Amino acid sequence: MIASASSSLRNREAIDEPPNPLGLDGIEFIEFATRRPQALGQVLETMGFRPIARHRSREVLLYRQGSMNIVINAHAEGLPEAVQPGDMPEIAAIALRVRDAGAAWRRAIQRGGWPVPAQPHPMELHIPALHGAGRSRLYLVDRYREFSIYDVDFVPIPTVDRHPPAVAGLHWFGVVQYVGLDRLDDWTEFYAELFGFSALPDDTRFGILPRGRVLASPCGQFYLQLIEPELDAVEVDPDETLHRVAFGTPDVRQAVRELTRRGMAFIESSSVHTEDRGALTQTLLGSVAFELVHHPLPAS
Repeated sequence: MIASASSSLRNREAIDEPPNPLGLDGIEFIEFATRRPQALGQVLETMGFRPIARHRSREVLLYRQGSMNIVINAHAEGLPEAVQPGDMPEIAAIALRVRDAGAAWRRAIQRGGWPVPAQPHPMELHIPALHGAGRSRLYLVDRYREFSIYDVDFVPIPTVDRHPPAVAGLHWFGVVQYVGLDRLDDWTEFYAELFGFSALPDDTRFGILPRGRVLASPCGQFYLQLIEPELDAVEVDPDETLHRVAFGTPDVRQAVRELTRRGMAFIESSSVHTEDRGALTQTLLGSVAFELVHHPLPAS
């Protein structure tokens, strides 16, 4: 069969498409929304994070350890499509580092992304965003080297080390997203089309919770794990959410020992328990759990 001129053009464009179309360069921060910021802050400090800065005009606090930033947002935005702070913390956003935020946002919209209206306060940076799973957002950040977004929007907490070291070599590994029934392929296409993620073979697994489909970021710095409801479940949760964060560590058991010493509790049951491959914390505050995955330290 001879392909038409238009299909030949599409095939040629697909071949020429760069493997990293948005210039993705890892995760800048992960944002939690909650009405209980102090309680979540205590959990993060047990995991090795430290509060280093406060937002200039909103009830937002920045936590950091090593190369990772987590934002706790207790400020009600008043936008119906945004994650609103509730009693149980919820992952509200992932901020992705990109080469050019404006260009990346426009390309993502052209490829079918859903834009989030920008409503920055006076003297705040405009950070372009897309709608993600459920009510979450995907921010695009291009200021993360010598000059960062925190230099404008945040005020450092006095006498606090702004670069606390990572506990047991913890670093971003990825995020687990719960998807709706029969929505696995839709979300795989979404991340592939907009960002250049690629699905790993089904027999490629990390950690101790191997369900779902794993997508590799085009920059090679983190993964997404998409999990559908189990068909034999008594009740199927229709909500699609960013469910939990996974940290990489070169030595899982050492990390578990250190975090246990700091007060973190891990699940140790017949079905889920600490192994060389990974570990899972107990759920805190009704919704917060962190996963550890054996993964070497990224090259500096």
